[in-house]
Amino acid sequence: MVTLKSIHVALAAVSVGWFALRALGRLLGRGPAARLGRIAPHIVDTALLASGVVMAVRLGISPLAVPWLGVKLLAVVVYIALGMIAVSPRTPVRARVLATLAALGVAAYVALVAVRHDPTPWAGLSEATGAAGAA
Repeated sequence: MVTLKSIHVALAAVSVGWFALRALGRLLGRGPAARLGRIAPHIVDTALLASGVVMAVRLGISPLAVPWLGVKLLAVVVYIALGMIAVSPRTPVRARVLATLAALGVAAYVALVAVRHDPTPWAGLSEATGAAGAA
């Protein structure tokens, strides 16, 4: 059975993958080949946002009351801003490369926050790894 959460996760993967391809295309001097290449990311991102809102409403959680959700949404805004810089033809190539890498790093952070429900998803990783290595 397909759940709303699995749809949301799939849309997130498609969105980030599409961004990576679009950013790479810009770095190689190629833009979206067809109208669909310019429109589809917006459709995917709108569906991604809608699925996230529906999940939050169904779960009765608010980004103002649940720290990890608020931080996740703020990080998504940073990801979008970096993505806009990364695909802008007016941005110098070096800045596009840096913006692309930063956007992908922020996307990874968003995914970790979502999975761990913690605004500091790396907290406790070294203790867990050290404890496992000592055993």
